[in-house]
Amino acid sequence: MKKNWNYESKVEEIEAIISRIEAGELQLEEVFEQFSTAVKSLRECESFLKERREQADLMIETLQDNEV
Repeated sequence: MKKNWNYESKVEEIEAIISRIEAGELQLEEVFEQFSTAVKSLRECESFLKERREQADLMIETLQDNEV
């Protein structure tokens, strides 16, 4: 992911795309382009969350190891 990538901004972008699609504001070709963009962004968000979850799990594991 890019250095200036921001989870909250991506979620806002996805929500905006969904709103435009649902509102019927886009031509069919634009719907497919925007849908593709939203799917790419969702994958980036999923990857971000997975990485953060793994980091949190590692920190919890480290804390538990220190308690023993």
